[in-house]
Amino acid sequence: MAIPSSDPVAQVAVATVATQAVHPITFCIFDMDGLLINTETLYTQITSEILARYGKTYDYELKAKVMGLRENESARILVTESGADLAPEEYLRQRHILQQERFPFCKPLPGVMRLVRHLKKHNIPIAVATSSHRVNFELKSRNNQDLFQLFDVIVCGDDPAIKRGKPNPDIFYIAKERLEKHWGVQDVLDEHCLVFEDSPIGVQAGVNASMKVLWVPDENIGRLYPTLEGPTQRLESLELFDPIFFGLPAFEDD
Repeated sequence: MAIPSSDPVAQVAVATVATQAVHPITFCIFDMDGLLINTETLYTQITSEILARYGKTYDYELKAKVMGLRENESARILVTESGADLAPEEYLRQRHILQQERFPFCKPLPGVMRLVRHLKKHNIPIAVATSSHRVNFELKSRNNQDLFQLFDVIVCGDDPAIKRGKPNPDIFYIAKERLEKHWGVQDVLDEHCLVFEDSPIGVQAGVNASMKVLWVPDENIGRLYPTLEGPTQRLESLELFDPIFFGLPAFEDD
C-alpha cells in the first residue's frame, strides 16, 4: 500500500519498522461485549434469570457456544441446548425487557479507555465490529460516549452488508473496508489488521479473516479453553496489552 509519508496511516508503518514488531499492524478492530464493556456479565445474569424461570441453568459451556453469534442464532442454540420450554422469540422478548433496564449502566472494562485513547492520540485507525444489533449498541453506548466517540467506524451485527455472522469473517472485512474509506487508503492487507476478541467464536472469525487476533477471554471461558488454536496472543486483561508487540506506538506512561 503506497501512502504519502504525511498520511497518519503511514506513520503506523514507520512505527512498525522502528520497534521491530513481531506482528506489524495498521488497523485495529474491536469486538464490544465482554471486550470493551462489561455487558457479557450482564448477558450472563439476564440469561441465567430467564432460564431459572423454566427450571434450567446457564453454564459457561453453553455460554461459550453462543457468545459472539447474532441474536437469532444465539437464541435458537440457547433454547435447544438448555432444554427450556420456551420459543427463541419468547426468550428474546424477555431478554429485551431486562436489557432495557440494565444495559444503560454498563461500563468500560479495565484497560480499555487507556488503550483506545492511546490509539486515537496516535492516529491509529480503529473500529468496533459487534454482533449486537444497532438498537442494542445505542442502548449500551448511551452512557459511554467518552469511549465510543473515539472510534472511526462502528459496524453492528444487523448491518445489511453483513451476509453471515461470526464465526464467518464478514463483519471484520466490512470494518476493514470502512476504515479504508474513512482514512482514504486502499489495499490494507488482512494480516495487517488486529482483531480484539473475547469469545472463541469471535477468535475463529478473526482467524477466518486472515487477521491477527488478540484473545482476552473471561476467566471462566478461559478455563474451558486452556489452549485455543488461532489467536496471535492471549491476555487476561487489556491492562496487560503491549502495543510494541504489534508495531504500535508505546504507551507514554510506561
